[in-house]
Amino acid sequence: MEAAHPELREILATEAEIEAVLGKPNSRMLTKVIATLDDICLAFIARSPFVIVASCDAAGQVDVSPKGDPAGFVYVLDRQTIAIPERPGNRRADTFRNVLQNPKVGLIFIIPGKGETLRVSGTARIARDAWLRERMAVAERVPDLALVVKVEEAFVHCTKCMVRSRMWQPDTWNPGGLASSPEAVIAHGRLDMSVAELQALSENDIRTRLY
Repeated sequence: MEAAHPELREILATEAEIEAVLGKPNSRMLTKVIATLDDICLAFIARSPFVIVASCDAAGQVDVSPKGDPAGFVYVLDRQTIAIPERPGNRRADTFRNVLQNPKVGLIFIIPGKGETLRVSGTARIARDAWLRERMAVAERVPDLALVVKVEEAFVHCTKCMVRSRMWQPDTWNPGGLASSPEAVIAHGRLDMSVAELQALSENDIRTRLY
C-alpha cells in the first residue's frame, strides 16, 4: 500500500537555484576532467570487471545497462577509443537501439573493494569487425557485437558514495528475501509458468550461452 505524502512544492528549475543550495564546484573539481584516457584511467579500466552504460533514445527515454566480464574485458584501442563486448543475454539490445538514435553514452567503471569509480562519457558506434571481436573472446567465445566509444570526457569520481553506502563492507549486505530474476519476470510479465521452470531455463541459458 502506497503511503500518503504531501504534494511537492519546492522544485528547482534553474542552475542558479541549484547552486544556491549546493554552492559552486571549486576549480579542482572542474579541472580534473580530461578529454583522453591517461595512464590512471587505463589502469582503472584494466582492473575493472564491471561497467554501467547509460544511453538515451531520441525521445529522451533513458536506459542504464550493467556489463560484466573478467577484469580488463573492456578493450582499449587507443587513448580515446574503447570497446565493450556484447555477450549473450536477453536480446533486448536496449543500448544498441538507443545508440542508433542518439550516440551519446555515459559509463561508470567499478572495481570491487575500491572506493573510487571512473566516469567516462563519449559517442558510441556499434561494430562487428571480426578482428576486434576476436580480441575480446573469453573461453574461445567471440562476442557478437562491440560498443565502440570515442571518449570525450573522463575523470575519477571520489569515494564518498561508497563510504556512505558501505558498499564493500560484507556485514552490511542483506540480499535475503528479495525476488529472484525468475520470480520478478513471472510477476511483471504475468507468465503462466512456475518459478522452477523459468529458473531451469535460466540455468540452462547460463550453461550453454554464457561463454
